[in-house]
Amino acid sequence: MKIGPFTLAAPLALAPMAGVTDQPFRRLCRRMGAAIAASEMVSSDARLWNTSKSRHRLDHRGEPEPRIVQIAGGDPGMMADAARRNVEMGAQLIDINLGCPARKVCNHAAGSALMRNIPLVREILAAVIAAAGVPVTLKMRTGWDQDNRNAVAIARIAQDLGIAALAVHGRTREDFFDGDAEHETAAAVKRTVGIPVFVNGDIDSAAKALKVLEQTGADGVMIGRAAQGRPWIFREILASFSGTTVASPALAEVRDIMLSHLEALYSFYGESQGVRVARKHLGWYCRRHPEVGHLPPELLTIGSAREQLSLAGAFLSGLIGQHACAA
Repeated sequence: MKIGPFTLAAPLALAPMAGVTDQPFRRLCRRMGAAIAASEMVSSDARLWNTSKSRHRLDHRGEPEPRIVQIAGGDPGMMADAARRNVEMGAQLIDINLGCPARKVCNHAAGSALMRNIPLVREILAAVIAAAGVPVTLKMRTGWDQDNRNAVAIARIAQDLGIAALAVHGRTREDFFDGDAEHETAAAVKRTVGIPVFVNGDIDSAAKALKVLEQTGADGVMIGRAAQGRPWIFREILASFSGTTVASPALAEVRDIMLSHLEALYSFYGESQGVRVARKHLGWYCRRHPEVGHLPPELLTIGSAREQLSLAGAFLSGLIGQHACAA
């Protein structure tokens, strides 16, 4: 698959997720097989960029190509300016957010709220494409609600304007993340356009990825929440494309992946913030392995990076020893 000048090593993408897909997590998922990994959503209002959160979201140092930044907003001029500025800071692809269902985004006529206003969507897409000077992609939902699913119409407009690729999450904005994702809309989008289409939503295994690709005819899959605490899902899906399987990692490998991830978080954020960010990832890693059970309470309160790393390593090493004895 190609997006602009970039030939992807695999039809696998990490979905942009606010508070999750920071640079350390993107780089980890890329090592595990994801071919592209967009940044967390960045506001199109550059006045908001001078915060610690925004500075980290705009930091792409050492990141493998292609570097993708997702922008969100409802004003065509501001979106164009945000695209231009992010390219100046190193973005090689710009992704436009028409998918975020969060109220604080939709209340500002951005994210999936834009799907209620096709003329404005057209203005934003045209403005961003003209300003960016690099390929522009689009992530959207199926529509605003079940009675207003207009992803196919927007996909057709996007292709005509020059959008390089699309991703379709199989829910409406009103659905948030409730119920099961439907992928018939993504299939209809793929039948309508000739540009690459990624299908997204509830794809949580290699078997599900293959099934959804067959059902939709999509060019690739985009993984979101299923990668939280399980970044190796990308290598599992990648293996399935060639007809092979990869066993889930043993607890010793989970420990090594997790500790390496924690160290990357400390390096990226600094000790205090890195420790806080690490807590949610620790929870996700352990939730994916039922044999881990509950984390030691200290891991969720400790403030020292050295102590958090040591305690996490010792806890999992102890479990590994217990399993070895039981075997």
